[in-house]
Amino acid sequence: MKTQLAKVARVGRRTEKAGARKRRRSGRGGQDVARVVCMDLVPDELAEVIQQESSIGASLKLRADAAAAIVREHADDVDRESRFPAEAIAAAREQRLLGILVPTELGGEGASVSDVTDICYVLGRSCASTGMIFAMHQIMVAVLVRHALESAWHKQLLRRLCAEQMLLASSTTDGQGGGDLRKSSCAIEQNGSQVTLTKTATVFSYGLEGDAVLTTARRSPDAAPSDQVLAAFLKKDYQLEPLMKWDALGMRGTSSAGFTLNARGKAEQILAQPYQRIQAHTVMPVAHLTWGAVWAGVAADAVERARASVHAVARRSAGQLPPGAIHLSRATMSLRSLCSQLASAMRRFENAAGQVEEIESFDFQHVMNLLKVSASELSIATVMSAMQAAGLAGYRNDGEFSLSRHIRDVLSSSIMINNDRILASATASSFLIDVPESLRN
Repeated sequence: MKTQLAKVARVGRRTEKAGARKRRRSGRGGQDVARVVCMDLVPDELAEVIQQESSIGASLKLRADAAAAIVREHADDVDRESRFPAEAIAAAREQRLLGILVPTELGGEGASVSDVTDICYVLGRSCASTGMIFAMHQIMVAVLVRHALESAWHKQLLRRLCAEQMLLASSTTDGQGGGDLRKSSCAIEQNGSQVTLTKTATVFSYGLEGDAVLTTARRSPDAAPSDQVLAAFLKKDYQLEPLMKWDALGMRGTSSAGFTLNARGKAEQILAQPYQRIQAHTVMPVAHLTWGAVWAGVAADAVERARASVHAVARRSAGQLPPGAIHLSRATMSLRSLCSQLASAMRRFENAAGQVEEIESFDFQHVMNLLKVSASELSIATVMSAMQAAGLAGYRNDGEFSLSRHIRDVLSSSIMINNDRILASATASSFLIDVPESLRN
């Protein structure tokens, strides 16, 4: 291993020097040029080591970058027209990114949630709506992988998902529940092996575009609102009746219109595990990790634009430090803090895999729940600091430094499952969480 790592270091130094020479000759030092240089100059010996040590990660990064290039081309039009990012999802399908979480024996790649979170960050830097759609899809895939592999019906769904690169939608709020995922107004009605469901979903992200939907409901008409199950329905199993349109300030491409969902299927399409367990073990932590990564991606692109704007001002000012540089420092610091927090939470989630006692502990649930609040607040602060750094150039709706879309998109983070709701629900458990005894604890 040490020999291989030494080889990587030597080759990396040679690649970096060659890249620097090439950039000097070209007179360009941008990120895209650096990426091309690295792609051109990676020798076979380095590629071989990368293949041995991180074949899945290296492949996914290249494919995610390829999809993100398409995503970025259409991001402004998706936002302007408030339309589903069809080109972006087509690119994700072409790169076979939709089924990466699925085990290899079912046609997937056995990727980790951390791999998915990294891709959410990459896509979020190009288009927040695309990143969020990818995140919501992968949350549902994670649910099936972690809670439904004992079901022949759901295993077949996962096989189809990989083969056809199906897009999974989700509908987890209804009626008067608002953002409370742990209560349902609608109920599953069963007649023998057949089940039916009618659900009023005032927010149903990319509902018309999904190839299947996973939706929550009360176990039966006489069940309590919190006695929920999760059911999967294929597109042929349901009809959607429009309730309201989607014309929002930001995240416009998620196409989160309202519909009445009328579904019919078989009892085997209902996941055996109660939704309470599914929500605590997978939906909440994976959602907060992937959503946070999308918001971090939005913030990262905002910082990149702000930095470019400050550099442009500095060049015109004979190298004098522009006023916006102070805000750029603050934005960079906030972004680093956000990324560090998400990385720490990802490590904790992956380390807890299979440890039911750890996953259900007050401390784990508390940290993962409040991650969403912290990530949303930090991402908003980062983008706002970036806008202050860019000044009028960032405030404008047009131009290469515009942060209009970034500001509008990131503001959704605090009201998407409202932070006040999360903080209120976490208040009681806060009394049961011990203060850390050390900085490493």
